Amino acid sequence: MSETTDSPSVSLPGGTWTLGDLTVTRFGYGAMQLAGPGVMGPPADRDGALAVLREAAGLGITHMDTAGAYGPRVTNQLIREALHPYSASLHIVTKVGAVRDQQGGWPPARRPEDLRRAVHENLEDLGLAALDVVNLRLGNAQGPRPGSLAEPFETLVELRQQGLIRHLGVSNATAEQVAEAQTIAPIVCVQNMYNLAHRQDDELIDDLADQGIAYVPFFPLGGFSPLQSTALSAVATRLDATPMSVALAWLLRRSPNILLIPGTSSVAHLRENVVGAGLSLSDEDLAELDEIGRQDTARPRAE
Repeated sequence: MSETTDSPSVSLPGGTWTLGDLTVTRFGYGAMQLAGPGVMGPPADRDGALAVLREAAGLGITHMDTAGAYGPRVTNQLIREALHPYSASLHIVTKVGAVRDQQGGWPPARRPEDLRRAVHENLEDLGLAALDVVNLRLGNAQGPRPGSLAEPFETLVELRQQGLIRHLGVSNATAEQVAEAQTIAPIVCVQNMYNLAHRQDDELIDDLADQGIAYVPFFPLGGFSPLQSTALSAVATRLDATPMSVALAWLLRRSPNILLIPGTSSVAHLRENVVGAGLSLSDEDLAELDEIGRQDTARPRAE
């Protein structure tokens, strides 16, 4: 393994979770921010991007999230350069089902030939013979959209049967699409937008927890339009912490099947995220934070 920084060691919060037969740390790392501006092109600081990946592995993170559309293909190639040959404990989760256009958009690419090409490109760029987990990305940049996923998901099932994929998941999916996928083949994770203010998946999270299926929230602070919350700021100030730390710590407390994949292009920020996610929240803190998304929540948070 490549060298990490000389900073004091930190421990990963949250323990571990099992994706099928793969054990991963609940605190993972999302590689999207390692690409250039707008998730397009190479990073301005390539050495810095490689250092972040090596630091993540050096900290003991064993769940790394990426996608061929990031760059496109940039983050996968960076992961291979930084970490290949991979530790047996490191598991890389990727997504297929969208590509990039010249305007930086994310048009869907879910025809069988699109998915086969995407899987083979992921294998090539990551330097793998089989992908640990592949999520089928559904919907569009505005969020999930209703509709059957049968044809694209069945294509991924075929690729799994060929030995190119070990486990399957879905991303940007409705609860109905999650259920439909499960009638076709087992899934090990669902990756959707979810945070303190956007809690439309509360019931889904609890249902998945009962089934032993991971839920992986993206945009823990709202993504490209960060959430603005006086309650979040108040709790963060009271705890002498950052809003991101509070948001990550709340997610780990929300349900044991939640896996974190915060992204950053900074080694220092990566360590801050790890430490922040281990923040201790009191019952008073949790009650105050729960009020943020109450108006959008189908039912109260399960303890």
